[in-house]
Amino acid sequence: MGKRVHYVRTVSEAEEHQLRTLANSRTQPHRIVQRAQLIVNMLDDSQLTASKAALEAGFKTGVSGAQWIKRFNDGGIEGLADNPRSGAPRTHSIEVRSKLIDLAMHRPSSLDYPFELWTLERLQISFKEREGIYLSDSTIWNWINEEGLNWKRQQSWFHNAEKQDDQFIEKRGP
Repeated sequence: MGKRVHYVRTVSEAEEHQLRTLANSRTQPHRIVQRAQLIVNMLDDSQLTASKAALEAGFKTGVSGAQWIKRFNDGGIEGLADNPRSGAPRTHSIEVRSKLIDLAMHRPSSLDYPFELWTLERLQISFKEREGIYLSDSTIWNWINEEGLNWKRQQSWFHNAEKQDDQFIEKRGP
């Protein structure tokens, strides 16, 4: 069993600046930002354990904290990136993914669509019209979730309408 790592190596000012910029980024992938936040937490508080720093950075468990500290100590900021994985190559490029996320981040009405909120189907159709690329429901769903975006539930104005208006049933008609 290897030696457990409980400290972050000494970093230069430039590297620390890069880490803090990455930890506060809203454009980098969430998992990379989270790993940078773990390292910044350790730099800010030398008494903090790797597992507690991981929990503060938003990891579900603190178990992987030491792993990311070791990878950072060995490889620097590049060590925080994902290792290559086996399997089939990606079907769509990162540019296609970025275009979808960019579209999802805009309000539909600002793009001259007659609706206010995206649904999965609307996003899929709009992306096909704009880019000429069909994306499956599961691909869109996975990309949205991986970027840390959450679908919001639309609320109907009929919700608890009887409580808001005593005459709702009469006004509604047959």
